[in-house]
Amino acid sequence: MKPILEIKDLHVHFYTYAGVVKAIAGVSFTVYEGETFALVGETGCGKSVTSRAITRLIESPGRIVKGSVIYHTKDGRKIDLLKLPEAELRAIRGKEIAYIFQDPTAALDPLYTSGYQVAEAMVVHRTVRSWKDGIKRAIEILRSVLIPDPEKRVKAYPHELSGGMKQRVVIGTSLSNRPRVLIADEPTTALDVTIQAQILKLIESLKRRHNATVMLITHNMGVVAEIADRVAVMYAGKIVEIGNVFQIFKNPQHPYTKGLLKAVPNPLIKVEKLESIPGTVPNLINPPPGCRFHPRCPFVMDVCRVEEPPMVEVEPGHQVACWLYTKR
Repeated sequence: MKPILEIKDLHVHFYTYAGVVKAIAGVSFTVYEGETFALVGETGCGKSVTSRAITRLIESPGRIVKGSVIYHTKDGRKIDLLKLPEAELRAIRGKEIAYIFQDPTAALDPLYTSGYQVAEAMVVHRTVRSWKDGIKRAIEILRSVLIPDPEKRVKAYPHELSGGMKQRVVIGTSLSNRPRVLIADEPTTALDVTIQAQILKLIESLKRRHNATVMLITHNMGVVAEIADRVAVMYAGKIVEIGNVFQIFKNPQHPYTKGLLKAVPNPLIKVEKLESIPGTVPNLINPPPGCRFHPRCPFVMDVCRVEEPPMVEVEPGHQVACWLYTKR
């Protein structure tokens, strides 16, 4: 498999009045061409910050303090997106690497029609010759994302659309320039279960049609099981386990991954009480020393409290950062 994105030792800090929030601390992973790569973890673990840091969309008071994001272009070049001049990065952001943002209502401008916003993405990146061509193409795109009566909806403002339709417009906008990498940041969070299934099926079909790579940000393990090829589990700003979807679900290694999976209800098994992970997410202004999960871990050892565990390979393609396996 050919890599398309290589994130290496990424650190992101937020400088607040309360102190420096170490939101991302040494995150490293590789996304391969044509796969669906899922980044999972509980709310506040740094998934969205990681995805936004890839194209430097971190807003003040946040700052990328260290690391590199290597993007493999179509012609075989390797570009560090964190060192690229802003003008060159803009040519990639939205065209070759596009986003589906978490909240479609916030992602769409209420002052412009849905057709204008889809067309704008193409006009800015000059993938259409004129605004007229852009609007014509926007109608085709709205049809491809299964919006009924696209000739009428292209003139509709965001407030005139349902939540599912707004999410489809956002997906259409992100796919309008046929990006090589599509970063979907919890694209089904605000939608009901029926619409969630439709949106996931739509992303999968569009991925195959455009031969795109999808990076999915989610905390929904059911969504991960359904569409992901590989999974990275994140906790308190660090990657704790990486493997393919079968390794993560059938043979989880890290205590946090095991806890996450035990907290998911299984409709095939009668369970009196769902298990929960004790404790709370640590304060990232003063994160715990050593392994950040050790205050909540049932297998904690003395070394966990003082030294950060290295990432080790427990089987081909399956890595875990835990002293249990390093000792072994």
